[in-house]
Amino acid sequence: MLNEKTIEIIKSTVPVLELHGTEITTRFYKTLFTNHSELLNIFNHANQREGKQQTALANAVYAAAVHIDKLGAIIPVVKQIAQKHRALGVLPEHYPIVGETLLQAIKDVLGDAATDEIIGAWAEAYGVIADAFIGIEQDMYREAKKQTGGWEGFRNFVVTKKVAESDVITSFYLEAEDGQEIASFLPGQYLTVRVHPEGEEYSHIRHYSLSDASGKSYYRISVKREEHGVVSNYLHNEIQAGSVLEISAPAGEFVLDQKETPVVLISGGVGITPMISMLNTIVKEQPEREVVFVHGALNSSVHAMKQELQQLTDKHTNIRSYVAYSSPTEKDIEAKVFDKEGYMDLEWLQSIVPSKDADFYFCGPTAFMKLINAHLKELHVPAENIHFEFFGPASNLE
Repeated sequence: MLNEKTIEIIKSTVPVLELHGTEITTRFYKTLFTNHSELLNIFNHANQREGKQQTALANAVYAAAVHIDKLGAIIPVVKQIAQKHRALGVLPEHYPIVGETLLQAIKDVLGDAATDEIIGAWAEAYGVIADAFIGIEQDMYREAKKQTGGWEGFRNFVVTKKVAESDVITSFYLEAEDGQEIASFLPGQYLTVRVHPEGEEYSHIRHYSLSDASGKSYYRISVKREEHGVVSNYLHNEIQAGSVLEISAPAGEFVLDQKETPVVLISGGVGITPMISMLNTIVKEQPEREVVFVHGALNSSVHAMKQELQQLTDKHTNIRSYVAYSSPTEKDIEAKVFDKEGYMDLEWLQSIVPSKDADFYFCGPTAFMKLINAHLKELHVPAENIHFEFFGPASNLE
């Protein structure tokens, strides 16, 4: 536990972190990778280039400072980050390296304002926070390994089938190379893929949502080809049926609950992947539960899994599905294959949701998620009924 003096000092740095947080974390990552280039085998290089990781870390450090006197308040965030750390292979020995580098970055950016007293307080606080992460992650490592079909680290999986779901999204069906059982997962969780593209100095690791229900002999992930995505292009171009991929056990905190309330699943673009997993799970395990499935895409050419969704809707009376195309083609308009032209506005969303007391899950591009979050607040949906997941580092929806 931290003493009152340390807590007071940490809280006094909150305004400084709000002002200089991203500058500190940018300096942190630059120093970290200069001194420990081997860690580039773990971190997402694209998120570094785009500044997403720096912003996410700055927000996390700021939140830790704000809640330093009641760290229990940030445990849900710690668990979410710890899930990714476990999937990536972050280990206890990495934490002293990170702590030393973070303190150095604070000194470098703040200069004389970073007094010995402030650095000492942050060193003490970091130790407490790191211990929390390490403890939670060690439990996650044990759970991932000991569960039926579980494993430690990365395990080889064979791609048994590769299916184009749209012009930009492809599904990969994965079976364990050793022929043994595979771990179950919760709808909304993801797999972590490690690849070594030719010509790349370091390994590249990415998280991809599982896009089917658990309990099968295979996993399915559905990957969007990103224009400059090293891993997504490698998977689309180089990986074929028979290829082997390194996979770590399923992870993630964004999961469907088992309540009996109506549920609304809202997705944009590739955000459909965890939602399809949730829908397939409801069909399998809660066939009476009322579901409204709402998906937004540019048009039919990039609308993944539309036939699968249509078949589920036609077969199960508890499911209603709606599609919004922001830029439908003439063919889309003639065939009337969508329900809403343009973006999901408040009036349309209000007309199709069963009740503000339903549970709402949404996922997609950040701008889309901000729009949906604002709509749900306008509809006075209780905060505890709103659930969402970012692809990549956490951001702010306000």
